[in-house]
Amino acid sequence: MAQDIYLLFLILFIALNLQSVLSWRMQNSTNDINSDDQCPPQPHPLGMCNSRVAAYGYPCEEYNVTTDDGYILSLKRIPHGLSNATGNSTENTRQPVLLFHGLMVDGFCWVLSTPKQSLGFILADGGFDVWIANCRGTRSSRRHTTLTPEDPAFWDWTWDQLADYDLPAVLQFIYNQTGGQKIHYIGHSLGTLIMLAALSDNKVTDVVRSAALLCPIAYLNRMKSKLILLAARIFLAETIHMLGYHEFNPVGLVAQELLGQVCVNPEVDCYDLFSAVAGPDCCLNTSTTCIFLQHGPQSTSIKNMIHMSQLVRKSSIRKYDYGNEKENMKHYNQTRPPAYDLSSIPRHVPLFFTHGGQDFLGDVPDTRHLLRTIIREHDSDDIEVMYMPDYAHGDFVMGYNAPQLIYKPMVEFFKRH
Repeated sequence: MAQDIYLLFLILFIALNLQSVLSWRMQNSTNDINSDDQCPPQPHPLGMCNSRVAAYGYPCEEYNVTTDDGYILSLKRIPHGLSNATGNSTENTRQPVLLFHGLMVDGFCWVLSTPKQSLGFILADGGFDVWIANCRGTRSSRRHTTLTPEDPAFWDWTWDQLADYDLPAVLQFIYNQTGGQKIHYIGHSLGTLIMLAALSDNKVTDVVRSAALLCPIAYLNRMKSKLILLAARIFLAETIHMLGYHEFNPVGLVAQELLGQVCVNPEVDCYDLFSAVAGPDCCLNTSTTCIFLQHGPQSTSIKNMIHMSQLVRKSSIRKYDYGNEKENMKHYNQTRPPAYDLSSIPRHVPLFFTHGGQDFLGDVPDTRHLLRTIIREHDSDDIEVMYMPDYAHGDFVMGYNAPQLIYKPMVEFFKRH
């Protein structure tokens, strides 16, 4: 009863302030980011292929993949690198690799920087057939066979559905397109969670050759981000959902209001949102950060944010909790949502993990818990773990030294498997 009263008070408080401006701390943070015109705003490009990949002289192909629940996903392909421009090898001789982005970004994150720095280009030049996913809700994947983004039902999903539908659909499409070749997989952050969930449910083991998980997240209850912890503990995402919002746009009004509420807390430092959310990155340069700010922030569902908050508040990894026994029984035929048993991930699937000591999201205690759960059941020859003490969440995708420290040993792992 006391919790219900608290939630009602919180709903009324936010409802009365939905049209308010951000706190001066948030205004100063935004001004700092854009000071001296370092990151002038730009419209999002019409497409990653034409605006980024082709600009560097790489081939780029675009496909649409329809999931079993009707979402039409944009899938990009860099079939070969610059050194193969003469076409000395066929596409079926190059091992396919799928790159899957994290939360609130899209596939653009894999080609943010130059060909020497960006993983998408590095893999293409290294002899791989590179495929780049864009999950439902991102700018290039906002289509459905019957729904539009204006329909609340379009946003009725969480990462459960990414693991159940998006990931298997994309992997199967690549498998079919490449003549039945198994696929190496690379995921960052949310892209690791959905692969772990899919593997534990034995959904994609027949098409995955190996998986590299950058900043693996699963257990989140000991995360170090005070901003995320506070938002989860006061049920902010749930409150916004109850007020009738379904899409979470990280640069939209709802997100600003969420930040405006949590940033007034003296324990939350919003002057540097990158560090407040994901940890203090060691190895980002200004130009790459600017490109990320111009192209990176992408929508997800508020329901997905609720599910992530449930992971933060609990010590287990479960499917989405509908909040009462009746609804859970309706969806799962049991009163509690089913748990993902990560110890059931097949032992023969080669796994490459890398995590950072400064990562606030995939923090060290939670990641070590995850690793203990998997390693004790896995074949020792098929698993590798790299710990980067100075790395935070963004360094693994945008770090200027990631090609040498992360991508090179990851490619060597692929070549061994």
